[in-house]
Amino acid sequence: MLTLSRFSYWREENVSEEPKEIVRQLAVYGNAGMNFVCAVLLGFALGWALDNKVFSGSTAPWLTFLGLALGIAAGFRSLWKLAEMFRDE
Repeated sequence: MLTLSRFSYWREENVSEEPKEIVRQLAVYGNAGMNFVCAVLLGFALGWALDNKVFSGSTAPWLTFLGLALGIAAGFRSLWKLAEMFRDE
């Protein structure tokens, strides 16, 4: 049976600042990457859905390209805001 006492090493007073900073940076950069990928995929999916489901393929592939471009722009906007946040620190 696992108890919390086995994990007592990871309590606040036993962890130095350096590993905390590494984990924080990994979380920030991982989040930035996931935000970018999700924005691109969401833009592509919405454009594809509009092309094929709403307009029955009559506008294909233009709305897919438009959705992809908007997704890429949203992803870069997210990265830009993250860079501004770090620049202000």
